Formats: sequence, structure tokens, C-alpha cells
Amino acid sequence: MPPVIESWLVACGTGLAALAMGYSIVAWLAVYRRIRPTRDAPADSPAVTVLKPLCGAEHALYDCLRSFCEQDHPRFQIVFGVSEPDDPALAVVRRLRREYPDRDLAVAIDGTQHGSSPKVSNLINMMALARYDHLVISDSDVRVTRDYLAKVVAPLRDSDVGIVTCCYRGWARAGFWSLLGSMFITEWFTPSVRVAAMAGSRSFAFGATIAIRRQVLASIGGFKAIANQLADDYRLGELTRRMGLRTVLSDVVVETCVDESSLGELLRHELRWLCTIRSVRPVGHALCFITFGIPVAALGSLLAAGALGTLAMLAITVVARAMLHSTLRRRDSARAHFLLLPLRDTLIFALWGWSFATRRVRWRDEHFQVTRNGAFRREIRAQREGTMIQEVHQKDLHKGAHVAGIASHDA
Repeated sequence: MPPVIESWLVACGTGLAALAMGYSIVAWLAVYRRIRPTRDAPADSPAVTVLKPLCGAEHALYDCLRSFCEQDHPRFQIVFGVSEPDDPALAVVRRLRREYPDRDLAVAIDGTQHGSSPKVSNLINMMALARYDHLVISDSDVRVTRDYLAKVVAPLRDSDVGIVTCCYRGWARAGFWSLLGSMFITEWFTPSVRVAAMAGSRSFAFGATIAIRRQVLASIGGFKAIANQLADDYRLGELTRRMGLRTVLSDVVVETCVDESSLGELLRHELRWLCTIRSVRPVGHALCFITFGIPVAALGSLLAAGALGTLAMLAITVVARAMLHSTLRRRDSARAHFLLLPLRDTLIFALWGWSFATRRVRWRDEHFQVTRNGAFRREIRAQREGTMIQEVHQKDLHKGAHVAGIASHDA
């Protein structure tokens, strides 16, 4: 090999190993450092409407929804929404109504579609039943503690706050693939958010929790402004920031149920997540290779032909990654999970590369094409001709925001 190329490879390898090592250390520090706690909720906490879009009887749905019914909050309403009257999730809602007769639980059953996002269409249909001006939007697979509402709504008392959101950790159901899926959320996604927050960024919003005032939602054009967005949560936060309002990252950490029954299901889920990030933050997505830790440092050592310095950086990366896992893991998790760290990081590294080769994702039982502005189009397969037709929605975020009268800009 020519000396020039060899030197170039050594330099690139050393750089990769150094970046992976540096990020791994910073990620552990960001997680170890606690977010400033939310101040105690005042005695006159505002009334809240919780919006819960549902679709199907997901695993642990009852446990997740029950945690919202058990909130220690003076006045709150929960609005559940489904698109079909025979949705299995309604059986869970009826059970909760029997068990919590004193709670204000409402149900919207409406199949009207307002765009390509079934979830956002559901939210639009649910708003007719929302009684209060402080809103909390939360995905159906989220489980919370009893003080959740009081804490996430408190920052909205400041008029310069647009939304409040929070980090979440994976709550794995039984099975190897669910465990890997929970590690994706808890040990890759959440640390990346904490690193960004430590650096001062607030360019995020997560479907696990978004608290917003009704007036602010109306000012950005309502949910219709994000009706065609795959990353609807991210766009909702982005629109409020474009109004000059702050995004608050709460110290609350909720749990999201992870139930991956097979390798294929895990890959489809995580690929959709990465393609979504690519569509809304293409530069950040391209640079996030440094967040994959062990495989990136190992690749750097390989390119540098096993130079002593890169091997040392690989060793430090492994230690920092193990410390991150130790800080975030549940107390009842097995120590053998440490052995999964190289596999987990390598898998997401491979999926990151795959995300540049496709814009086709699967959401529930449907396939979509993600466009460059974060909108997405449903694919409809014609049975007779065997051809594929794309249902194109012309509205995008910019047009929705223009109608709202603002300059617009989504785990």
C-alpha cells in the first residue's frame, strides 16, 4: 500500500476512534448529570386534558392507561380516540370506566382522515371533546408515575414556554428482541437527547409527552399543521419554537412499552425511527455515526492497522459504554446484558447505514414513503394489476404553517 494512503487511513482511523471515545464519555456524563428538577406544582395547578390516541389492544395497554387514571392531580380529563367502533382498545377503555367511575374519561370514535398521519387525524377528531386549555399528548404505550401530570404541566405557567416534553426509557416485554429494542431507546436515543440538552439545544419534542396550551396549539394552526408529518411530535415543537417560544425538557422520565416479537419487527421499527430522523434533521443524522460507540471505535482501530493509540481509545470507549449501561439499566436487569452492548451498537450502526438507502418505512400494517420535508405518503397496492400506487398528499408542513399565518420550519 502506498505510504500516502496508509497515512491517510491511519489518520481517519484515529479520528474515528477519538470521536467515538469522546462521545461515549460525554454521553455517560450527560446521563449521570441530573436535569434540574421541576419546581413543585402550585396548589392551584391548572385543569388538564390528556389526549390518548389509540389503535388496537397493544400489550400492556391496560397498565399504561391505568397509570394515567391514577394521577395525583386536582382536575384532569382523559380523552381516548379511535377510528373504528370495533377497535379492541375500546374494551380496555370500558374496563377503566368501570374501575374509575369518578374519573372524567371521554371517548372519540371517528374515522375521518385529515391527512396521511392516522395518529394526527385521531388527535384532530378528539379535540372536540377536550374540555380544558392545558393539553398533554401522550402515546398509548407510555406508563407514568402518579406525579407525572403535576410536573409536566407546571412549566406551562410561564408564558414564554411553548411545549414541555420529557425523555423516556424502554420497558421491555419478555423476549430477546424486546430487550434489544428497549436498549435502543434507553441507551442510544435518550443519551443523545441528554447530550444535546447539555449542549444547550432544545430542538426536540417526543410523542411520549408533549404538554401545550390550547392557545399556542391554535396559533400554529392546530394539529392540521402536522397532519401529513411522520415526525409529528418534532414538527409540533418546531412550530412553537418558530413563534419564539421555549421548549422545556422536564426531569420526568416515563416508560414506553417495547414489544418486539421478531428480528424483522425490531429492524422495521428502528429503521422507521432512523428514517424519520433523517427526514427532519439530515445533517445531524449524517453526523450521528459517532454515537454508535464500540463498532465505530473498532472500525477506527482496524483502519489504523491496530495502532496502539486507537486500541487504547477502543478500550476507553468500551469502559465508558459499560458505565453508561450500568447507570441506565434497571436494578432487576441481568448482568449478562453487558455482553449485548457490542451487538446492540453494531446493529444500530448497520441500520443507520441502511437508512441512507431507503425512504420506505412500515408503520403498523401499512407502508409509506418519507419525503425530504418529513411528510409521508401511503402506498396502496392494487391487487389485480399487482402495481403499487402512492397516495400523494399535497399539503406539507410549510403550507400548513402558512395557513396558520406564521413562518414554519418530527422516535
